[in-house]
Amino acid sequence: MLKEKLNKIDLENWKAPALREDMPHGDMPGDKIKIDENHELKASKIFPLLVEEILKCDQEKVAVAVFGGSGVGKSEIASLLTYYLQESGIGAYVLSGDNYPRRIPLYNDAERFSIFRAAGLRGLLAEGLYGKEVQEKLDQLWAEESDPDPKKTDEYPWLKAYQLYGRKALKEYLGTDKEQNYEEINAILKAFKEGKDKIYLKRMGRSEDERWYDEVDFSEINVLLVEWTHGGNKALEGIDIPVLLNSTPEETREHRRLRARDGKTDSAFTTMVLEIEQEELDDRASSAKIIISKAGELLDPKAF
Repeated sequence: MLKEKLNKIDLENWKAPALREDMPHGDMPGDKIKIDENHELKASKIFPLLVEEILKCDQEKVAVAVFGGSGVGKSEIASLLTYYLQESGIGAYVLSGDNYPRRIPLYNDAERFSIFRAAGLRGLLAEGLYGKEVQEKLDQLWAEESDPDPKKTDEYPWLKAYQLYGRKALKEYLGTDKEQNYEEINAILKAFKEGKDKIYLKRMGRSEDERWYDEVDFSEINVLLVEWTHGGNKALEGIDIPVLLNSTPEETREHRRLRARDGKTDSAFTTMVLEIEQEELDDRASSAKIIISKAGELLDPKAF
């Protein structure tokens, strides 16, 4: 059935349908999605390639990961691709991976900072740089939240070791199973591939009391799109078509600021997190079937 529907799409003459007010979108509560011409340009370039990749899978249930740097436009482009599929008569659903961290955003942000600082302190001890004066200065830097700022190392050379150890520990946490519940998403992907008609999906807000599950009807869904920064992670099982939206940490930070999803988007710590996330994305780029740049240029995954 899915193959027959896909073969009816005239890819040579295909044009993106006009947008509607009731556009499908990801299931992250309170997420702000603003589709612009750039998103439409990228989605319209990706869609024909996506259809071809789905056909290659030759199966009734196909899972697609739309992944990239935080704030690069995953939600918007995944929503557009879902819309294009639906308008072509193919059932599709967008699952937001941001619903599946092990902690709510407030606690996870605190955990990230705690890991960074604890490892930084241990590093100072290991390098023989720790002392009363250093701790007094750290107390001040902590209050300012400027201890991750590399510019501060000019004034305090010992801070280089602190940041080096802290960054290493942070990298061992970000995007790993310690932070993200891959097991839960893998169970959803498995249930979807097995043809389960109804699947409970998690919803998560910004506070502790904003966590619940919705039962979603998958009986008519053939394509499940997972939009998530970590959608290309090796721990995620069952993804058939990884699609990478490539960008730089600077570009993603600006997009996050415009979306106003988080405060302190220009902080030194946020910059460090985005850089580490980008390193993970670069490592996984070769696994992508489709890659598109921030400027809307399709890139060769093997050459990338």
